[in-house]
Amino acid sequence: MVRKNARYTNGNHKIDLPERGPMESLIYWRDPKKSGAVFAAGLAVLLAMVCFSVISVFAYLSLTLLAATIVFTIYKNVLQAVQKTSDGHPFKNYLEYDLTLSQDKVQQAVTVGVTHVNSVIVELRRLFLVEDLVDSIKFALLLWCLTYVGSWFNGMSIVIISFVALFTLPKVYENNKQSIDGYLDLVRSKVIEITEKAKAAVPIGKKTESDKDK
Repeated sequence: MVRKNARYTNGNHKIDLPERGPMESLIYWRDPKKSGAVFAAGLAVLLAMVCFSVISVFAYLSLTLLAATIVFTIYKNVLQAVQKTSDGHPFKNYLEYDLTLSQDKVQQAVTVGVTHVNSVIVELRRLFLVEDLVDSIKFALLLWCLTYVGSWFNGMSIVIISFVALFTLPKVYENNKQSIDGYLDLVRSKVIEITEKAKAAVPIGKKTESDKDK
């Protein structure tokens, strides 16, 4: 199925881009009002979870939503009684919407999840058992950096930063793609160069040709 192009304004220019899925449209701010509402609501919930327990936040949000739907239902019923109309339940369309998960989708999601879990397990085994010394050293450096990240931020702070980054970094990258790609290519080439030199200087942990043949 061919997707239509989405049009958005960048400065004084209108740019046609391929239409994205609902999630991508949100994080790329194709509809600023909708993205802003989702961003503000999500950030408010995350900040509330910093001050209150998850159970309290869930209970208050559910109570607010339930109160709003009850008041709206009563209002619509009174309005129908006064105007003598028979519009039916105000949430009729939502009540008839099929929310059940199909067995095929569940099995597909489980299969994809198991595949990713197996890949992570295999990769961790390779790193912890030093199949490649350089890769294990890089992993150790990453873990060492995470110890500092853990001392600076708690789990909730990292979630909030990740949420804000989700709604900012993709748009920043889209607007500055060429310059960012240039810097990333430069960094990537330097990392590859340093990694190759390190692997050449440290033969320990590398597979020999005879091991590969086996």
